[in-house]
Amino acid sequence: MKALANRPLSWLVDGTMCNMMHFIQWRRRADACSVENLERYLAECGAQSREQYYRLPPTQRPSLKNGWIEWDSPQTTGHPENDRVRVRFFPARDKNAPTVFLLHALMSASDVGYRRLAAWFNENGWSVAFPHLPYHYSRTPSRTWNGELAITADLVRNAEGIRQGVIELRQLMALLRTRGTREFAIVGTSYGGWIGALLSFLEADFRFVALVQPIVNMDKAVWESPGSAVMRRELRSRGHSRGNTARFDHLVSPLHGVPLCGPSSILLTGGLHDRISPLEDIKLLQSRWLGSSLLQVPQGHFGYAALRETMKNVEERIVG
Repeated sequence: MKALANRPLSWLVDGTMCNMMHFIQWRRRADACSVENLERYLAECGAQSREQYYRLPPTQRPSLKNGWIEWDSPQTTGHPENDRVRVRFFPARDKNAPTVFLLHALMSASDVGYRRLAAWFNENGWSVAFPHLPYHYSRTPSRTWNGELAITADLVRNAEGIRQGVIELRQLMALLRTRGTREFAIVGTSYGGWIGALLSFLEADFRFVALVQPIVNMDKAVWESPGSAVMRRELRSRGHSRGNTARFDHLVSPLHGVPLCGPSSILLTGGLHDRISPLEDIKLLQSRWLGSSLLQVPQGHFGYAALRETMKNVEERIVG
């Protein structure tokens, strides 16, 4: 009964946030890619393996100072702010401590909650890396909003942003290994959960992977999500139709891979009233990641209950 009572409020909050996403998509309406540009991209990348698409290049101009890890992104975008990777690093006292990645949501507005999580992990012996994902926070290009360029009707840029995020996290793991880190973990929310899921297909050194309402079905996210209405309108006006990215699913969909760290290390959290990353999609993901755990929380896509309940589970894994 409590879950049902929460549904109207959850839908109101989600609806408000979706309207903001619609406005941002309207601002970027001219960016929508043509069918020809998408076809060229799929012809170039669609036949690649996951390891080829997310191949790990050497890190260029790395720097660690004043609590920040920085280096040049291997995926240049033409936006200088976005082409320099920036990661807020909170080291534990033990240089060889495991490191958890906190991967934020799309258009995450504040890092206050993540800094609180970082303090908790530090107190429990973990180092923390808070990457600014492509087009977010300090990587926001001038004259754009935080995260505005990450997901729009430019499907090629969307895919390249995901690719950029995954490759950069692989590079971050390689950098931290040179400092003595041998074990990692992920706490990823929504967009960050999507990127974290794809990273887990390529790297095995995770003690746990906690994904909070991750985006798992790219086709549904574009063609059904209430947060993508303006994007759909722009895509249809340019001749796009549902299923036009299916050749690409094996590279960008969490439904088309299995984490290397083992299912018992995986925690999935879904919202009972979530229409952006529906619970049915999270359940389908769990069915493909046999042995993973699922938390069901009475909230929509936006809210704090899901992360709070996820952290209770994480605390049990770390503290016991």
